[in-house]
Amino acid sequence: MVDIDTRSRKETQIHPTAVVDPEAELGVGVVLGPHAVIGPRVEVGDRCVVDAGAYLRGPLRLGEENRIYSGACIGFDPQDLKFGGEETWLEVGSNNHFREHATAQRGTGKGGGVTRIGSHGLFMVGAHVAHDCLVGDHVIFANQGTLAGHVEVQDHATVGAFASVHQFCRVGAYAYIGGYSVITRDVLPFVKTVGIKPACYGLNKIGLQRKGFGEDELQGLERAYRLLVRSGLRRRDALEQIEDELGAQPRVRFLLDFVTSSQRGVVAETPRKKSGRGA
Repeated sequence: MVDIDTRSRKETQIHPTAVVDPEAELGVGVVLGPHAVIGPRVEVGDRCVVDAGAYLRGPLRLGEENRIYSGACIGFDPQDLKFGGEETWLEVGSNNHFREHATAQRGTGKGGGVTRIGSHGLFMVGAHVAHDCLVGDHVIFANQGTLAGHVEVQDHATVGAFASVHQFCRVGAYAYIGGYSVITRDVLPFVKTVGIKPACYGLNKIGLQRKGFGEDELQGLERAYRLLVRSGLRRRDALEQIEDELGAQPRVRFLLDFVTSSQRGVVAETPRKKSGRGA
């Protein structure tokens, strides 16, 4: 049994069947389960737990108190035909959970050379972070949530089960992507976006309340959302009205800046109404 009381453990524990490359560096209190593999140029931070059969490859920097579950593969080569074996990195913060068979891959030379994942994330079974992605703090990836290369996922975002995000897209802070969604444009922060042909389903209000958003902030974001998505105004006109009415509010300002800086365009449609058919 692998000890998971990471905060109280002080001594490193390595199962006899675990494999640790001489070029790897293990912090204090690390636990390696049966048949765990730590490859060359892997830096494992203090009090990390690497379960049975998990595999870490470098160059990889892993912060403190991460939990890597069985079958997870962290730091492997990018799945990109342009990758030619150049030195690239995966950098991971602290207090993340990578569940069974989750994968996260290093960057590519032409993509900046590094994939970065923040802290306090939950990557459920089979979740995938591809090369050159930038993933923030406190994110949740449900089972099989998948990023293509060069995707940015901002803090507190949720990627639903079996959802896929096209390369070079951005997922805004506090956004919620529903299960099985196919994302080919940027996803608005603070908003629920769902569907194979994705549409906006209102503010992620319950999630925002749980994160401590105040009523004034929610009201401002709700007004901005309605102007942007539901008013029927042209995008430029909606943004100008939001600026005039609400531009001084920090959360609304974040939303405005996200939209105006988008390179791929944003998902800002309402759900399509089902057309009734006569008998």
